[in-house]
Amino acid sequence: MSRNRFMLILRCLHFSSEANEEDRLAKIRPIVDHFNNRMNDIYYPGKQLSLDESMVLRREHLQFRQYIKNKCHKYGVKLYVLAEPEGTVIKFQIYGGAGDDTSGIGHTQKIVLKLLEEKLDSGHSVYMDNYYNSYDLAVKLLNRQTYCTGTLNKNRKGNPIDLATVTLRKGENKSLFLNGVHVGKWKDKRCVLYLSTEHDNEMMEVTNKRGTVLVKPSAIIHYNSFMSGVDLQDQMLSYYPCERKTMRWYKKIFFHTLQMSLSNAFHLYEYNKFSTNSKLNFYDLRLHILEKLLPKPPQIAEKMSTKHILTKIENVKARQKKRVRRQELSRK
Repeated sequence: MSRNRFMLILRCLHFSSEANEEDRLAKIRPIVDHFNNRMNDIYYPGKQLSLDESMVLRREHLQFRQYIKNKCHKYGVKLYVLAEPEGTVIKFQIYGGAGDDTSGIGHTQKIVLKLLEEKLDSGHSVYMDNYYNSYDLAVKLLNRQTYCTGTLNKNRKGNPIDLATVTLRKGENKSLFLNGVHVGKWKDKRCVLYLSTEHDNEMMEVTNKRGTVLVKPSAIIHYNSFMSGVDLQDQMLSYYPCERKTMRWYKKIFFHTLQMSLSNAFHLYEYNKFSTNSKLNFYDLRLHILEKLLPKPPQIAEKMSTKHILTKIENVKARQKKRVRRQELSRK
């Protein structure tokens, strides 16, 4: 395929011809649904899951463009991603603005329940930050046999008042339990409010990068271990970006989804490889997939290795045959 033909296909690329003014994501909805359905059909994750936001870079004007200061791409289209701790994306959803079906009161609860729709009642442990966690959500998930652990916003509705006003010294921890929900407050350099329906108020020792032994609540230790799945996936995709700055937003989402599929394939390869002698990195795996998808080049006849050189033929006269002239009979 020539470059001009590829650019023509890319310019005309679209995924939905139906005009839907109510759904801002109609142009990319088939791709998102296809990815989520395929992952639900072919792969079932382990017990631990992490839920966090991801960003697709978009600086141009867009109705549902968002800003997240602690992300690599601070401006862009926000994705709510459910992933495994090592970075395998299970399901994702695009934030479509105020008119979205998950917007309004209880927005974060709707997002969590939507992403966990197929994984409820299975005993999973979900790790989330303070943007999602709340006492009401923890009770709802616990009733569906799903555990949650993570940090908690101190101004969240339903928080115990006693923990908000208590004063702690460094290293101290205070916990309250209600309806199977553990809400704790622990002070290290600053006070951290956390919530868990799986871990109690046990204090555990952990060694940091400098070799110092620290004592932390078990909920905080597990949260730090299993929460970074979405960030690891973003880090891996940042090594080989393929989205152009001038590309339309729905095409960027399409290529980002394609990148997530490649990342998932790499994680499955790492998990299921039988030989440890041959290590295939993410870049080499992408090249192998491209070689399998592209058609084989046509076979071209090999060139002769020897050069054509003029040589003199000896004894030419000896090999010449005598020619007999044809004699025509003259008419008389």
